[in-house]
Amino acid sequence: MTAPLLEILPDKPALVQRALTLVTEAIRSAVADHDYCTLALAGGSTPKPLYEGLAEQDLPWEKLYVFWGDERYVPIDHPDSNGGMAKAAWLDRVPIPPDHLLYAPTLEGDPASSARQYEAMVKSIFGGLQGLGPDQVPCFDLILLGMGDDGHTASLFPHTEALGVDDRLITVGYKGSDPRLTFTIPLINQSRQVLFLVAGADKQAALAQVFAAEGDNQAYPSRLVRPQGELRWLLDRQAAGDLDLGSTTVLS
Repeated sequence: MTAPLLEILPDKPALVQRALTLVTEAIRSAVADHDYCTLALAGGSTPKPLYEGLAEQDLPWEKLYVFWGDERYVPIDHPDSNGGMAKAAWLDRVPIPPDHLLYAPTLEGDPASSARQYEAMVKSIFGGLQGLGPDQVPCFDLILLGMGDDGHTASLFPHTEALGVDDRLITVGYKGSDPRLTFTIPLINQSRQVLFLVAGADKQAALAQVFAAEGDNQAYPSRLVRPQGELRWLLDRQAAGDLDLGSTTVLS
């Protein structure tokens, strides 16, 4: 991987506006390059205004395939559903073909079975788009990620079994006893581009560990994200604080 790229924005609205520019550029670039774009979304509160902004754009929606990097194990109409949030903020408002919206299945009653089902969905789509065999890892054009104040990303939580899963695309991540479906590290790291969106002063301590030259990957799982393509971080000023960025390339 190349060195991470980092931008520090004055506040969350500026971060969202910059993310909007980068995501629209990535979609257009991917479509121009290979006539489709594969995008995995993040949940949480930070990307919601980004999704609302995307709903106002004029983009080649019929070329977009949308997935979720992680999903809580709840129905899509549940207030905690990442898919439901994106659906209301963005996806119901633009003409993306319904079969291009790959919502994570969460109605099986068995998270492990649902993870296998979602993995089969991902493999089927990428098999058609990229001609991948069953043992090949798909390459997303763009994966959006957030980071919690404990350093987790997607539903890859500190010191959990999901961090070590290297033979699956999708697994079950646990926050306490709460199961979630999540992309695995090998799938994330195959991406052409990973974009982290991180806002708020409560992220400073974890970010210091994530950007440290030496650190504990099991304690701060975001350290494990090292894609073959571009890794870019957008931080607001509150999150960045007095962060020691070491060799990270900071863009002005």
